[in-house]
Amino acid sequence: MTRLKQGNSETRTAATPAPLQTLIKRCRGPLLFAMLFSGFINCLMLAPPLYMMQIYDRVLLSRSETTLVMLTLILIFGLLTMALLEVVRSRVMVRVGGRIDEALSASVFDATLRNHVRNTAQRTQPLNDIAVIRQFAGGAGLLAFFDLPWMPAFLALLFLMHPLLGAVSLTGGIILLSLAIASEVSTRKRLSEAIGHNLAAANFAETSIKNGDAMSAMGMMQGIFVRWKERHDKALSLQGQASDWAGVLMNASKVTRIALQSLMLAAGAYLAIEGKISPGVMIAASIIGAKALSPLEVLIANWGGVVSAQLAWKRIKTLLTEAPPAPPLMTLPTPEGNLSVSRIIAAPPGMQLAVLQGVSFDLAAGESLAIIGPSGSGKSTLARVITGVWPSLAGTVRLDGAELAQWPKQQIGPHIGYLPQEIDIFDGTVAENIARLGHIDPEAVVSAAQQTGIHDLILQLPQGYNTQIGESGNRLSGGQRQRIGLARAIYKMPALCVFDEPNSNLDEEGEQHLVQTVLSLKKRKRTALIITHRPSVLNHVDKVLVMKDGQVTFFGSRTEAFAKFARPVAAPEASQIATR
Repeated sequence: MTRLKQGNSETRTAATPAPLQTLIKRCRGPLLFAMLFSGFINCLMLAPPLYMMQIYDRVLLSRSETTLVMLTLILIFGLLTMALLEVVRSRVMVRVGGRIDEALSASVFDATLRNHVRNTAQRTQPLNDIAVIRQFAGGAGLLAFFDLPWMPAFLALLFLMHPLLGAVSLTGGIILLSLAIASEVSTRKRLSEAIGHNLAAANFAETSIKNGDAMSAMGMMQGIFVRWKERHDKALSLQGQASDWAGVLMNASKVTRIALQSLMLAAGAYLAIEGKISPGVMIAASIIGAKALSPLEVLIANWGGVVSAQLAWKRIKTLLTEAPPAPPLMTLPTPEGNLSVSRIIAAPPGMQLAVLQGVSFDLAAGESLAIIGPSGSGKSTLARVITGVWPSLAGTVRLDGAELAQWPKQQIGPHIGYLPQEIDIFDGTVAENIARLGHIDPEAVVSAAQQTGIHDLILQLPQGYNTQIGESGNRLSGGQRQRIGLARAIYKMPALCVFDEPNSNLDEEGEQHLVQTVLSLKKRKRTALIITHRPSVLNHVDKVLVMKDGQVTFFGSRTEAFAKFARPVAAPEASQIATR
C-alpha cells in the first residue's frame, strides 16, 4: 500500500475566514453604538455620587428645600435616562447575538457536514459553539468589556478629589486585575480539556445509543457504561477544578471589593477629619471607587463564559479555515452520466495508507457496472470518492468531462443517487425522506417507491406517505429502510447512481425489485454502479469491475467476465464471479 505524505494541504492559513470577516463587518456598527451607549451610561453613573455630595455639602448646610427638590428631579431624570440606555444597549447586544447566529449558522453547518468525514470527533460541537458566542454577546461579560475603558476616567476623578483616594482605588484595581489574570491562568486549560472530554463522552454515548439493540443483546451495556463514565468523570473533575478556582477567585474579588469600600470610607474619613475634603466628597469617593472597580469584578464573576466564548470562537475559526466555503462555480449543463475515473488514489480521512491505488475506468451514459471483490479491497472507498463524499488524494473523477469539484454542489447533488451501506433515515415523513427533504414531487416520489417495490408497503402504514417514521427510521425494519434509501437514491432518476451493497438486507422479492430498478435505470440511459457480493444483479449489468487490494484486477464486459472467471461447475456463472 502507498503511504501518504503530509503535504501543504494541512497548512492552515492565518487569514480570517470570509464568514468571520463578514460577521465582524455586520456587527461593527451595533457594537460601536453599544460602546457609545456605554459611555453615556458610565457618565450617568456619576449622578448618584454627585447627588450625595451635593446633599451633604450644600443642602444640609443651606437647608434649602428648593435645592433638594431640584437636585432630586435631576437625579431621577438621569437615572431614568440611564435605565433607558441600559435597555437599548441590552437590546442592541441581543440583536448582535442574532446577527452572529444568522451570519455563521449556514457556513458553520455546511463546514461541519463537509468536515465531518475528516473529523468525526467534532460532530455538532461547532453548532453549539455558535450558541455559546450568541449567549456571551448578550451577557454581562461582554458589557463589562465595554465598561472597562471608563475605569481610568473614574480613577482620574478620584485622584482629582485627593491623591490618597485615587491610590487606594488604584491598589484595589491592581489586586482585582491580578485576580482576573489568575482566573484566566487557572481556568482556561481546565475548561478546554473539560469540553474535550465532555465532547468525547457525548459522542461515545451517541454511538452507543445508535447501536443500543446489539449492545443490549450481547450484554455489553456495563462495559459501555464504564467507558462512558470514565470520560464523563474526567470532564466533571476538570470542570469541578475550574469551578473551584473560579469560586475562590470570585469570593476573593468580592471580599476585596468590600474591603476597598471600607478602606475608601476610612481614607475619606481621615481626609475629612484633617479638613482636606468635605464629608460629601468622602461619600461620593466611596461610590465612585466601587463603580471604578465594578467591571473587573463582573469580568471575574463571568470569566468562565469569557473563556468558553473565546474557545468557541477559536474552534469555529479553525473549522472555517479547514473547510472554507466553496467559491461560486459556473453552472454547467445537466449531466448525462458519462463517468471517467482516472488513476484514483484515495484513503479514508485520517488514514496514512492509501486504500485505492491507481483505479481507472470509463462508463458511457446509460451503462451499468457491477463492482465486486473481497472485503477490504476498497469498493466502498471507491463509491465515496465517485460520489464526492471523500476527496481523492490523486487522480480525477469526471462527470460529462467536468471534475466533480467543478460542479456546484447544489446543482450536481440532485443528479447523483447514492445508497451507502449504512442508511440514514431522517425524522420526517416517508415522502420527505424519499424526496431528499426537499420540495416533494408526488409523482416522482410514488414512481421511485414503485420501482423499488415499497409502494404497497407504504400504503399499509397508518398515514401512507405522510407517516412519520421517526429519527433514524427506527419504526422500520432494515429491509424497509434500505428500500426507502434506494427509492431516495433514484428519486427523479439522477444521471449517476451508486449503490453500495443495495441488497444486503433485502429478501428475494426485494432483490427482484432491485433488478427491476437497475433495468429501469438502463432503459432511461442512467449510469449505475452496484457494489455487491450477490449474483442476482450480475446477469443484468453491462460491465464488471473486480478489485483486490485497492487495485483493479479486471474491467470489462459481463460476457468477458463470465468467460474469464467462470469455473466448470454446476453453479451459475454469475455466482462464480461474485465469490471472487
